[in-house]
Amino acid sequence: MRATRDRTVRNEREGARAAPHRIAVLALPGVPPFELGIPSRVFGSAMEADGRLLYEVTVCTVDGAPVASDAGFTVQPAAGPEALAAADTVIVPPTHAMPELGRGGPLPPEVASAIAGIRPGTRLVSICTGSYVLAAAGLLDGRPATTHWNLAPEFRRAYPKVKLDEDVLFVDDGDVLTSAGVAAGVDLCLHMIRRDHGAATANRAARICVVPPWRDGGQAQFIDRPVPEPALAGTAATRAWALEHLAEPLSLARLAEHARMSLRSFTRRFRDEVGMTPVQWLTAQRLELAKQLLETTDLSIDLVAHRAGLGSGNSLRAHMRTAFGVSPAAYRRAFGAHAARGT
Repeated sequence: MRATRDRTVRNEREGARAAPHRIAVLALPGVPPFELGIPSRVFGSAMEADGRLLYEVTVCTVDGAPVASDAGFTVQPAAGPEALAAADTVIVPPTHAMPELGRGGPLPPEVASAIAGIRPGTRLVSICTGSYVLAAAGLLDGRPATTHWNLAPEFRRAYPKVKLDEDVLFVDDGDVLTSAGVAAGVDLCLHMIRRDHGAATANRAARICVVPPWRDGGQAQFIDRPVPEPALAGTAATRAWALEHLAEPLSLARLAEHARMSLRSFTRRFRDEVGMTPVQWLTAQRLELAKQLLETTDLSIDLVAHRAGLGSGNSLRAHMRTAFGVSPAAYRRAFGAHAARGT
């Protein structure tokens, strides 16, 4: 599965040099403007070093007619269902005007017809409760997916064939990707850019959008106390410091000392703010740095592991196989600079 996905990414890269990857964003009645605008904003910021756009994003409706958003104004689409049929990727933002989907009801005929016109092999993506549309079309049956955590019980009752995981920001199942609410849609779009064109391109797009370049899809959606009490110190400064010292030994005691907290207080505060333990977070950041080094440098596997703070090449191999199901060498072949150039 991973090898097939890697070949697909290389093919997409080669095709992207000839023409931008075509993305159709399906605006349905009751669409929230924020989620509708995410793909255009994020993918529209992905470009080559010479400024050439890598994606062509088109907002469409099922019949080409305007639709009412849930914010009191009308969305004028650029196209109708023909954009879905021509797209390489179709993205479905949420809709707040189809309550029947929450009960497992059928899609409106015109929506079902438009989705049926999507070409086989097209990458399908949902943002937040856009997952209901894909599920109602039967496109998530038997597949892992996510949606907004607050609607997980309803979603499970309506679509029991879907392998729902409400505890993550997004799920990448190859040709079908789903995300949780609002900002998780930004995370998913950046993840797709990274998958298609590498970390450097995704990071440039994130800088243009002024958003964090990476949040792991497995990070928790719902954190009990995402913002610390005003009178209490947080762990943000220590996290920023740790990112500059990933190659060094970073014990829990050293992190707590930097934050000027006891071990117990630091661990509790960290989990409250980030949604995972300090060790889990450190491992994720180190793996992300290792992936970037594999993509953008010719450093040996051992040196990549050392600079990312993961010790030896064997340790890096074990971590990457556990986290991504791929070895560092295979990852470099698929996503490195030579792969991006098609060499």
